[in-house]
Amino acid sequence: MNDNKLVLWFDELQLADIPQVGGKNASLGEMRRELIPKGVSIPDGYAVTAFAYRYLLESAGIRDQIKAVLSDLDTHDLQNLKDRGRKVRELIYNAPFPNDLKAAIVGAYKKLCDEYGENTDVAVRSSATAEDLPDASFAGQQETYLNITGEDALLEACKHCFASLFTDRAISYRFDKGFDHMSIALSIGVQKMVRSDLASSGVIFSIDTESGFKEAILITAAYGLGETVVQGTVNPDEFFVFKPTLKQGHRPIPP
Repeated sequence: MNDNKLVLWFDELQLADIPQVGGKNASLGEMRRELIPKGVSIPDGYAVTAFAYRYLLESAGIRDQIKAVLSDLDTHDLQNLKDRGRKVRELIYNAPFPNDLKAAIVGAYKKLCDEYGENTDVAVRSSATAEDLPDASFAGQQETYLNITGEDALLEACKHCFASLFTDRAISYRFDKGFDHMSIALSIGVQKMVRSDLASSGVIFSIDTESGFKEAILITAAYGLGETVVQGTVNPDEFFVFKPTLKQGHRPIPP
């Protein structure tokens, strides 16, 4: 059982672990398990669990304080929303890490450094326990921090990630959808960064996003960080790959 683990490595995860590590981290675990044997390179990493998030709130004694701050929330009053979001984020960010949680995060990072090199650079990515539901999508509402190096910077990024569960947008969305703010937790993915400055990055869709056609793969790519593609700040190159001819050995995109 993974219910009381502070840190779980991607190789330990599967989709059944979504309540503890969120959809993003659980999917990374499935991808490493299924795709690495097929020759797809997926950087190693680990999840700081939703249990760790709840443990932080309880150990710091701020759970009831967060409830109190949000007790008179009015999402239609932008100043009210802004003030309460800021106060909750400050409560979480200023909460001290319990020693065992701090040791677990740093210890796992040291193992990543053993694998990839001293002070390896990592992505620190939020993974909410309720990201994609039939009637709601929470993905993209919390923060991601890139090119994080060193133990102190990692701990600070993790604290900011936990606090980002209460961005103004996330608070408003949960309120409008009728979700209890305290029932949603946040996991964090810590993963080795890919050197996008030496090549390109982007997003791959396993179907045609416009028509739903299942026999095509849509690839979008641009030089630099994939964040620019995801946020729509660049116009990426786009490639359509036809699955049947790909299976026949044809390579539409030269290496």
